[in-house]
Amino acid sequence: MISLQLFSLALLIAPAFSAPTERLDFTPAIAADFPDPAVINVRNMWYVFGTNNGKYNVQIANSQDFNTWNVLAKDALPNLPSWVNVDSAAVWAPDVSQLDDGTFLLYFGAALAQYPAHRCIGAATSASIEGPYSPMDMPLICPDPNGNGNIVDSIINTSGQGGAIDASGFKDVDGTRYIVYKVDGNSLGSGGNCNNGNGQKSTPIMLVPVDANGVTPLGQAVTLLDHTRIDGPLIEAPSLTRRPDDSYALFFSSNCYSSTLYDVTWATASNISGPYSRKGPLLVTGVQGLTAPGGATVAADGTHVVFHANYNNGRAMFTTTISGSGSVIQYNQT
Repeated sequence: MISLQLFSLALLIAPAFSAPTERLDFTPAIAADFPDPAVINVRNMWYVFGTNNGKYNVQIANSQDFNTWNVLAKDALPNLPSWVNVDSAAVWAPDVSQLDDGTFLLYFGAALAQYPAHRCIGAATSASIEGPYSPMDMPLICPDPNGNGNIVDSIINTSGQGGAIDASGFKDVDGTRYIVYKVDGNSLGSGGNCNNGNGQKSTPIMLVPVDANGVTPLGQAVTLLDHTRIDGPLIEAPSLTRRPDDSYALFFSSNCYSSTLYDVTWATASNISGPYSRKGPLLVTGVQGLTAPGGATVAADGTHVVFHANYNNGRAMFTTTISGSGSVIQYNQT
């Protein structure tokens, strides 16, 4: 493991980074299109799950050492529930966790059959980490998809408009499970960059406690953060971890994924429900040769991280590890 550089994150807020002409230190762990990766370690084997690639709804790859990855020729979610628009499902940002009974739970975002311009979050289960995962009949989280007061029955009722994407599971040290996710307000299409260039639509990152089954709510969803002027049109792709000092770190992306302003940033709080204090971007275009890094997921160990960045004609997967405290994080290329 080679240490690359120690950054004071506050210093990364001001500089304007331009797209690099060549890749410097980071090289793809998976060079093929593998966006929005999520990572889990099962019996000393690493697994990652990624957004659809036109062939598989949910991509899957594994590694024994977190360095060399094997993309499997299988779809973790080959069958979709009836609420999904099967003609253009656009299955995004999967996340997999292992439940206390040993089974595996997959969260995913997909386009609605009734409102195909909007997405909601579903859940699926499997006895095996590699699947196939069997989806639940109803959406898990689906706040007012088209913003017209239309109700889509879902397991977890939550406020907001535009549907929801980017669900990520988190198990705290006391055993309580949570889901963090984004209310997809920019899908309502107010124009401009990522359909929210004027910033009028809310895109909050939400947190909801759930039962040991990972899907039954134990309370109301609360807002952790929403986008501000410095975030551009949105924030998304949340991933939550607990730090050695017992504070919480929320990693997320801001700006539009199709822009070189896309990034990996973070915030901290002493309480899981906040308030969260922004610490500034961690990975931005130009740092270590990356272009539009985003969609970072932190493993349950709080150290291993996967994320994507533009590469060739797609978004490749990259890996790193993180450590540090306060407003300083050291990241290392694995």
